[in-house]
Amino acid sequence: MKNVKFLLSAACAFFAYSALAQDFSDPKYAIWGDTPEERQQNILNSNFLKESCDNKDYDAAAHYLQELLAKCPKASENTFVRGTTLYKNKINRAKTLAEKNMYIDSLMLIYDLRNEYFGNHPKRGTAYILDRKAREYLTYKPNDRKGIREAFRAAIEAGGDNTDPETVVVYFSNLCDDYKNTDEVMPDEVLAEYERLEPFFTKHPEAAEYKSQFDAAFGLSGAASCENLEKLYRAKLEAAPDDEALLAQAVGMMSRAKCDGDFYFTIAEKYYQVKPSSETAMFLAQAFQNKGDYTKARTYLNEALAVEQDPAERQKLLVRIALVGLVANDIADAASAARQARDLNPEDGVPYFVLAQCYASSAAACGGFAGQATFWAAYDTMSKAVELLPSDSEYLEHAKTSLSAFRNRFPSSEECFFNELQEGARYTVNCGTAAGVSTTVRPR
Repeated sequence: MKNVKFLLSAACAFFAYSALAQDFSDPKYAIWGDTPEERQQNILNSNFLKESCDNKDYDAAAHYLQELLAKCPKASENTFVRGTTLYKNKINRAKTLAEKNMYIDSLMLIYDLRNEYFGNHPKRGTAYILDRKAREYLTYKPNDRKGIREAFRAAIEAGGDNTDPETVVVYFSNLCDDYKNTDEVMPDEVLAEYERLEPFFTKHPEAAEYKSQFDAAFGLSGAASCENLEKLYRAKLEAAPDDEALLAQAVGMMSRAKCDGDFYFTIAEKYYQVKPSSETAMFLAQAFQNKGDYTKARTYLNEALAVEQDPAERQKLLVRIALVGLVANDIADAASAARQARDLNPEDGVPYFVLAQCYASSAAACGGFAGQATFWAAYDTMSKAVELLPSDSEYLEHAKTSLSAFRNRFPSSEECFFNELQEGARYTVNCGTAAGVSTTVRPR
């Protein structure tokens, strides 16, 4: 302590000496006080505040802080920066809960005062200050759930599109936690906040990692159940049945939740009539496919395909048409769509997967050796699918298993001999969906 006092005394002496050469009546010192004497003393106190914080003498620092806040709060942003440091250290050193809470309240007051006097700072203005305050509130008042939500909402409102993506995720994650763990948050609030904040990430594609965290928090919250969504949107759509934006929200939310009730089908079909698009057609097709209504699923996909011009979107639609045709056992239609999808993107493994299944399915209709030979083409095509499908594809394991099943259906050596075919020779399939495909003779 003696060393600290010595340093402060030395600083005081140095400042007093320097002050002799300064004219505090100069207007540039006006922010420090009304008179030259007040300005000189307040600048001295500012220096003492810095020295006290640097030397961890927080009791002395608190005295100088109070003097500066009372006499010249507009003088320096550093007053509040050091005030924050001061009270965070006092919080950590508090000996009782009451003392700790008192210092936490003081810390929050410092942020409020900084916002009052320096909220218009071009870089560290209101948005920056409220963001810092919200994070400190979460750290020091973790049980005040309402206060946390209010602090983060204020920060996000102030930041707008320039808000830190992490701040958005922290707020929304806490909101979802409160929905799960308390009675303070209702599902419609979680849904409304998701809809309000989700466009923020569309404007910030570089924040993809935070978007994943944002979506994960929403999915794990349980608020996005089909029951909750229907309850929310039924009432809203009854009041505004032709609101295109509201229909889009409802369809998007219920599609993500994989809803398949009558209400979802009704609003999805209505939205498609109002604003047909490939994306909505895909949603509807998947929903009707899950319901087993393959005719309607293909109807929507083909309608979207008829008007879609973008090659990448057309390829996605064709893949889906091929998959629906395969499930519906419309092998010819599935094979046709798969070939078109393959031609648009030869590096996508799914069209090859569908084609191989189509070739194998039509082999039975060929009969005899011609049917067995079709499995050569099926095997070749499925091998290509295995080569191109990503490791996390839902089709990869099925594709690998199919290779063994197809090989077991190859003609035997004797059957190849009786058909005057030698191993390694070229062979053109002459029936089924693989007709015209060239392959290689291989006995099983």
